[in-house]
Amino acid sequence: MTDLVRTEIRNAALWITIDRPAKRNAMNAEVLAGIEAALANPPAEARAVVLTGAGSRAFCAGADLSGGTAVFARTLDEPTTDFGRLARRMHGLGPPSIARINGDCLAGGMGLLGMCDLAVAADHARFGLPEVGVGVFPMQVLIYLRGLVGARALNELCLLGGMIDAARAREIGLVNEVVPEAALDARIDALARRLAAVSPTAIRRGKHAIAAMARMSFAEALSFAEAAIAATAMTDDAREGLAAFNARRAPRWGRPDGSAEDGSAEE
Repeated sequence: MTDLVRTEIRNAALWITIDRPAKRNAMNAEVLAGIEAALANPPAEARAVVLTGAGSRAFCAGADLSGGTAVFARTLDEPTTDFGRLARRMHGLGPPSIARINGDCLAGGMGLLGMCDLAVAADHARFGLPEVGVGVFPMQVLIYLRGLVGARALNELCLLGGMIDAARAREIGLVNEVVPEAALDARIDALARRLAAVSPTAIRRGKHAIAAMARMSFAEALSFAEAAIAATAMTDDAREGLAAFNARRAPRWGRPDGSAEDGSAEE
C-alpha cells in the first residue's frame, strides 16, 4: 500500500481515499497502484466500495502532469498502462462501487468516476476533459463515458475541453445525484447501507450480466438472460431470499466473495 491512498471500513463499505489534497488528488503511478492494491482483496465485510478524494477541493484532477508524458504510459515495452490495470481490476470487482465526488472531477478523474457503478456529487463539484489543451486526448476515459453520456455531450466535453457544473453532469448522466456538500457523506452512507441489505450474489451476477449484454445483439442478450436467470435462481442467496420473503424475515446473505456465512462455498 501507499501513504497516498487511505482505506477504511465504514458502514459495511470499503472507503478508498486518494490522499493528495495539495495536488488536487492527481493520479501518479503510486496512486493508481494504491487503489488497485486496495481493490485486490477487499475485506469480507465490505458489501460496497466507495472511491473518493481527500478534502473538498477535488475528487481527482486527473493525471499528475509534473512527470511529463510518462504518466500516460511509462514504457512502450508493456502492452498495458497503470490506469488500464486499475480499470481491469475495477471491471472484475464483485461488490458495487460508488464514486463520492467531493470536488472537481477532471480528465483521468472522469475515468475513475466512470469505473464506478454509482456516483454522487457535491453541488460545488465541476467536471471536465481538458486533455486537448495539453496536446493529448482522453482515450482511456472514452471507454466509460461512451456508455454514460450521449454523443453530443461527449463531443462537447472532449473537443472543447471546458468544464460543466454538477447540475449539468447529472443532466447528461455522469452522476446519479447531486447533494449539498454537507449532506454528501450521509447520502453515501445511506447508499452503502442499502447495498449491504441486498444479495451480494445477485449484485455480482447482475454486474457481470450488464457488462456482457452491452456487447450482444438482442437475440444474444435474450438467450444469455434466460440462462443467467436460471443459474441465479439456483444460488444459495436466491433460496435464502425466497425463504426469507415467505417467512417475512430479513434474509441472511452469503458473503460478497460467494461463500456462505459459515465459510462454505456457494453452489
